[in-house]
Amino acid sequence: MAQIFQRSTNVLSRLSLFGSLFILTGLTWVAAGINRSPYMTAVNVPIEQPVPFSHKHHAGGDGIDCRFCHTSVEISPFAGIPATEICMTCHSQIWTDSPMLEPVRESFRTGKSLEWVRVYQLPGYVYFDHSIHIHKGIGCSTCHGRVDLMPLTWRANPLQMEWCLGCHRQPEAYVRPRDQVFRMDYELPADQLTLGRRLVKEYNIKKLTDCYTCHR
Repeated sequence: MAQIFQRSTNVLSRLSLFGSLFILTGLTWVAAGINRSPYMTAVNVPIEQPVPFSHKHHAGGDGIDCRFCHTSVEISPFAGIPATEICMTCHSQIWTDSPMLEPVRESFRTGKSLEWVRVYQLPGYVYFDHSIHIHKGIGCSTCHGRVDLMPLTWRANPLQMEWCLGCHRQPEAYVRPRDQVFRMDYELPADQLTLGRRLVKEYNIKKLTDCYTCHR
């Protein structure tokens, strides 16, 4: 029986198989890169809000503590979005005629909440508790960055699973004394790992990396 295919067909078949593997690998690598890119994570992209609130002015310039606005951050899974009444604590006395703050005054007059846009939005299948992280010595700036330097607010970190696991696997590299948690300008010391190991033991921090820790 005559040979139907040329001998070169075997070579082409092998090249096609290996080529497909390289293409699939390349596509996977590109997809992973896109998934980590600012286009997907919105890292360093300012979020438009109903009022252009400046953390740089309030937290940096005026030195207002995080807890003044985010009142539930120490006792609740949620940091809390400040009520209009909190804004008006100051702005009923200062900048009372500012056109930029008219949405705040209108909200106060009508009782209708401002519709702030969340900067960090975790998927519904992810459980996160602010209070436990704070009580274990994880500072605000560790996750949220130097918000005291942000004229508008943006994501400083992607908060993707691999990013969170970096801290969960090595908490001694990030933990700080509890009385420094809310300091925006806190810098990790040169002997951070020595300090961190002591604090991990003192604060009874576990290296929780099981799926059910966050996926409940």
